[in-house]
Amino acid sequence: MRQVQSDLSRAIGGLRFAPAIPEYPVMNVWANAEGAVLTAEVPGVEPDALDIAVHQDTVTLRGTREPEPLAEGDVVHRAERTTGAFARSFTLPFRLDPESVKASFRQGVLTLELPRPEAERPRRIKVQRA
Repeated sequence: MRQVQSDLSRAIGGLRFAPAIPEYPVMNVWANAEGAVLTAEVPGVEPDALDIAVHQDTVTLRGTREPEPLAEGDVVHRAERTTGAFARSFTLPFRLDPESVKASFRQGVLTLELPRPEAERPRRIKVQRA
């Protein structure tokens, strides 16, 4: 029994597990009473190649990341960066105002300012004495 356990440990111990590949593009999202901000890392993608859609409470980001051009005879030793078409959606817990969304792009990071419609923003109600 010990021999089997030893053989099994030796066999499993030599295995290397690949890290999980996160969804692409990776995003950060935060919100407050005014709306939300979404940032997405999209290095190697031109801003004009991004398609951003906002519908009710959902933001969808689509695009394509092209592979680096290789010269004839080049040998790839490692290719960890994904290429090709991508699409990623994120649903917020409130509706968005698609007419007021602002997008900016700096150093491979897309930033979306996603405001709530004025009518749906939380309001403070002041209680008056009778």
